[in-house]
Amino acid sequence: MADDKRFPRWVYGVGTDPDARFSLANERTFLAWIRTSLALLAGGVALEALDLPIEEHLRFSAAIVLVVVGLVAPVTAWIGWAQAERAVRLGTHLPSPSAFGLLIVGVCVAGLLVLIGLATG
Repeated sequence: MADDKRFPRWVYGVGTDPDARFSLANERTFLAWIRTSLALLAGGVALEALDLPIEEHLRFSAAIVLVVVGLVAPVTAWIGWAQAERAVRLGTHLPSPSAFGLLIVGVCVAGLLVLIGLATG
C-alpha cells in the first residue's frame, strides 16, 4: 500500500512500492544530473573568473549560458525523477527524457561562444 506521508505525495501516494533496485537506479540518475549541474555551474563561474584570452562579451555570455543551464538542470532532474518513480510505482511506461535537449543546446551554445571568443579575442 502506498505511504501517503512521504514527499512528494503525487509520486508516493499512487501505486505500490517497486523493487528497491528500480528506485535506487532512478535516484542514481537523479544524482548524476545533480553532478552535471554542479559541473556546469563551476564551468560558468570559472569561465568568468579566470583571465582567459576570450573576447569579454562572448566569455560572459558563455558563462551565463552555463550557469543558467546549471540552474535549470536540477529542476528538470527532479521532475524526471518524480515522473520515472511514479511510472514504476504504477507499472506504466517510463517517460522519455525531457532535459537532454536543454543540456545539448546549452553546452553547444556556450562552446560556440567560447570558440568564437577565442578566434576574435
